[in-house]
Amino acid sequence: MKKIINSFFLPFCFVLISVFSYENALAADIIKVPSLSIYGTPKYSPHFENFEYVNPSAPKGGRVVMPEYGGFDNFNPFIFKGNPASSVVALTLDTLGVTPIDDPASIYPLLAKEFEITPNNSMVGFILDENAKFSDGSPVTADDVIFSFESLIKKGAPIYRVYYADVERVEKINSKHVRFHFKKGVNNRELPIILAQLAIFSKKDFDGKNFSSPSLKAPLGSGPYKLEKFEQGKYLVFKRRNDYWAKNLPSRKGYFNFDEVRYDYYQDTTVTLQALFSGNIDMREEYIAKIWATGYDNSKIKSGEIIKDEIPHNQAAVLQYFGFNTRLPKFKDKRVREAIGLAFNFDWANEKLFYNLYERLYSYFTNTGMEAVGLPQGKELEILNRYRSVLSQDIFTKEPYLPSHKNYKETRKNLRHAVKLLQNAGYDFKNGKMVNLETGEPLEIEILSNSANGSSFTRVMLPFIENLKKIGIKAVFRNIETNIFKNRLNNFDYDIAILAMGVSRLPGNEQKELWGSASADIKGSYNFMGIKNPVIDKLIDGLISAQKQDDYIAYIKALDRVLLSEHYIIPQWYAPKKRVAYQNRFEHPKTNIKIGFEPFIWWVKS
Repeated sequence: MKKIINSFFLPFCFVLISVFSYENALAADIIKVPSLSIYGTPKYSPHFENFEYVNPSAPKGGRVVMPEYGGFDNFNPFIFKGNPASSVVALTLDTLGVTPIDDPASIYPLLAKEFEITPNNSMVGFILDENAKFSDGSPVTADDVIFSFESLIKKGAPIYRVYYADVERVEKINSKHVRFHFKKGVNNRELPIILAQLAIFSKKDFDGKNFSSPSLKAPLGSGPYKLEKFEQGKYLVFKRRNDYWAKNLPSRKGYFNFDEVRYDYYQDTTVTLQALFSGNIDMREEYIAKIWATGYDNSKIKSGEIIKDEIPHNQAAVLQYFGFNTRLPKFKDKRVREAIGLAFNFDWANEKLFYNLYERLYSYFTNTGMEAVGLPQGKELEILNRYRSVLSQDIFTKEPYLPSHKNYKETRKNLRHAVKLLQNAGYDFKNGKMVNLETGEPLEIEILSNSANGSSFTRVMLPFIENLKKIGIKAVFRNIETNIFKNRLNNFDYDIAILAMGVSRLPGNEQKELWGSASADIKGSYNFMGIKNPVIDKLIDGLISAQKQDDYIAYIKALDRVLLSEHYIIPQWYAPKKRVAYQNRFEHPKTNIKIGFEPFIWWVKS
């Protein structure tokens, strides 16, 4: 899993699957395959030596110190309670399979050396590598796989029961062989890869322990590192395992080159810049454009002691946004949400604050090639026509747009339109305030951010709040501690929250978690806005079950268009390159593949 901007979020790195069959039928309807892929042949052959973007001969050794934000009181990120240190699982637990950066629609062996599939996608099987071992030398077995899965659906965060809902049963064939059978009639073609990305715990390690309780005892893992030491909420230190069972596997060559990895926790991203200059940390990703443009003009940069680098990436743009809590009555009407969005002036912020380093997010799937642009046509139009009677007709007649604020005239026009929308929604001015004419309540909003990035948003928020004031809306911006912010999100205790999450380059089953009705009322869900929309549910089902690539893309575009039309979020901005600064004793692969910032394929100069 990949970390996204806000460190307390678990990342999404799910991919949609169609199977690629090779040979060796085990039975009439079960086929053994060395890898799985979407709509055709995987990039890498069954006998590939390493992924192309790594340096398989990278020297091992040295130490790296990186920043994390907020704090932690739990090493299990899969449960509802606690504030997890998700790096513990990421570095110490292996998954059944691996998805490479340059082939996001495929999965290759890790704990599972081979996979089983059926033509009708009724199950997936995993044949475990005989060499796979936990760090105490005990073998990874089918019992561990079954325990890990059942722990998630029975004792993990409630969302996992939704996420794995299409699994009917798990079957142990032998100690190294397990099969997941899917519910009859289900055509969830992504499910095999979702299961292949399951992190595997040791069943024996959890004897006498409660999986659902927060714990600061690191789980027994089979991954490349062991947690060496930590201080709660302050730091984590990992040591590379010389006896790591998978270090010579093709999917692991060139990875995990540092002998020691340390994460130091900070409450504010801006503080870590000085930590870099003072040598307390070794590398950091820069999220604030102004600091990138003006904050690195010093002797260490000029002398080359610290490298300032922009690394192209082919990732879907991180979805960063203001999210409305539509569970609240004042945000039920989409005209109210649209009106508030009209007051946000991205153009001013980009010019005055961001040095024009950002681009506006214009889609839920920006930078994937599957964005809803122009008017719907072809298969997308055909899909949307099925729901024409319950959709806004603007979806069919107007292109998706975001308000332009290139000059004060455009801003005034947007604010006038916002007032009209509010009046149509049952509001009007009363003593200078925008008041609900039915209840008499003024429209007031609180916008929340967390302390890890909140200070950088203060500059953005001031003109936004001022524009809202002009249309009679009182807005308050609150920057609160990360743990409190997470707790308020989990309990739906917010009006509008500043949020960010990674988006898959191939959206799939995770869309149910993000926008599906079933997840809207689950505490800890990623459906922060509380979206309950039957059409959106149907579109998500359609993209998950799509049999052909063009159908799949059409469903994603249709989903994007409907989500945009409902104004559940106010999209913010994204950077087409990863901005990274690091001490000049590290190297990373030189490749034409747009890999972005991937520190675990870096190494210390020899």
